[in-house]
Amino acid sequence: MREPENIAALSALQPDYMGFIFWAPSKRYVSQRTPELDKSIKKTGVFVDASVDYIQSAIHTHQLQAIQLHGKETPEYCQLIRDFEVEVIKAFSVKDAFDFSSLTPYENHCDFFLFDTKGALPGGNGYAFNWTLLSNYPSQKPFFLSGGIGIENVSQIKKLLNTDVPLYAIDVNSKFESAPAIKNVEGIKQFKNELYEL
Repeated sequence: MREPENIAALSALQPDYMGFIFWAPSKRYVSQRTPELDKSIKKTGVFVDASVDYIQSAIHTHQLQAIQLHGKETPEYCQLIRDFEVEVIKAFSVKDAFDFSSLTPYENHCDFFLFDTKGALPGGNGYAFNWTLLSNYPSQKPFFLSGGIGIENVSQIKKLLNTDVPLYAIDVNSKFESAPAIKNVEGIKQFKNELYEL
């Protein structure tokens, strides 16, 4: 998210989190001050191998409540960020296989895991990974599901929600963009309505 009018329109749908990209190479990079959000929406900063000082400064400047880490951040680094009293969401890239034992060192140092599609970029690649791998998820740590999620994935998401895996949140991005950092609000509204249909 980047444009104030688009942010306001999306805020009306009351998402639980709203993401702002603080990784300079991204076409969605936020270079200006972000607007204040409704208190019910957690303002989330997305970073890739950033310095601790940079994240601390962004938390203060933008009043961030959650930090999503998309690089090679260590468990110790995650804990340093967590000590700033924000939620820490550690992202892991997945494609056709994933070693879930690699999550173990992070268990006590972040609030959520996030599984995204492995691709050329740290995130926002626009296509989904093989979700059947999640049936082997060994942890009770709740996770975000990300990676090219669109309207066409609603039935798959509903199936996942009926399993024992602790799926906590759906992270949507590129499939609902009309341009980089500009969300198709009507599309997200439709997605949300279909997802919550009984």
